[in-house]
Amino acid sequence: QVQLVESGGGLVQAGGSLRLSCAASERTFKTAMGWFRQAPGKEREFVAAISRIGGSTYYADSVKGRFTISRDNAENTVYLQMNTLKPEDTAVYYCATGDTLAVVRTTPNSWGRGTQVTVSS
Repeated sequence: QVQLVESGGGLVQAGGSLRLSCAASERTFKTAMGWFRQAPGKEREFVAAISRIGGSTYYADSVKGRFTISRDNAENTVYLQMNTLKPEDTAVYYCATGDTLAVVRTTPNSWGRGTQVTVSS
């Protein structure tokens, strides 16, 4: 079973940047990977996804132009670069995997435990 460990969360002022990392415990180059987030009192929502080779990416409208997802298959790691952060980006961010880009966007196979991102105004 794939184990996913997120890191890189923290407290940042509005307008600042953070880079999240998600390390997988086994080879993940055959799976698509993605990021979700859950704010207090809200449902978990999709943020970004990347295909297994990295040639295709998909973003939620709320983060387009500000967030960038990337992956390093040699390091079994996926990243989420978050720029121009807003207070509404505050949430626990979760890494996820799926057999395809469509699967990871909708019904991921595996989840990490999450990392907290807090954006102050």
